[in-house]
Amino acid sequence: MTRTTEHHTVTVNDGVRLAYEVTGPADGPAVLLLPALGESAADWAPVRDELSRERRVYALDPRGHGASAWPSTYSLPLMRDDVLGFLDALGLARADLVGHSMGGVVACLTAAAQPHRIRRLVLEDVPAPLPREPVAPVRPEGELAFDWAMVLAVRPQLDSPDPAWLADLARITAPTLVVYGGPTSHLAPASIDELVRRIPDARLITLPYGHLIHATAPGEFTAAATAFLAA
Repeated sequence: MTRTTEHHTVTVNDGVRLAYEVTGPADGPAVLLLPALGESAADWAPVRDELSRERRVYALDPRGHGASAWPSTYSLPLMRDDVLGFLDALGLARADLVGHSMGGVVACLTAAAQPHRIRRLVLEDVPAPLPREPVAPVRPEGELAFDWAMVLAVRPQLDSPDPAWLADLARITAPTLVVYGGPTSHLAPASIDELVRRIPDARLITLPYGHLIHATAPGEFTAAATAFLAA
């Protein structure tokens, strides 16, 4: 069954306009989906309907992505603040967060900053905030659906994270499901293991489909996520 998806915008923090999609029953528990670098709310289409059977599912375009504002300032902490501002603007006292890749890093920062706001956390192929060998980003040809200046600002923070971010994982109180893409993911198993070790109530499952689990195996991803969120 295909559900109606509404498209809205909301203004947060210093006047940043965020675009988002919302699907599911108005009285369902809130779930916020955060996409990977360069992706938008539409990236969650393969799993959105299933996740929204009994939940009010919000999918966000982060700043610099899709239909959200493309301001001149970008950072992962600003994206974290945008998520908290989004929850405030919609009157959501608590929500579940589902984050993919960069979106999962933002989800961790959010859950560490205000632990009482996040009920449960699902992290899809998300690295621990550890230094990694930087690779210079190459701009794709043609018109982009995201701000290239955002990539140039955020990638160095993913490559050389603030050391406090690793320590702050201990502040997360939400039960957390870490979903790893297995051998074909570009993320090192040691990074995933460190993430699980650092978050106090984290459990790990491997769905061996590489980095794009929810797109490659939407049925298996939604089965795991919905079972965890319903617990």
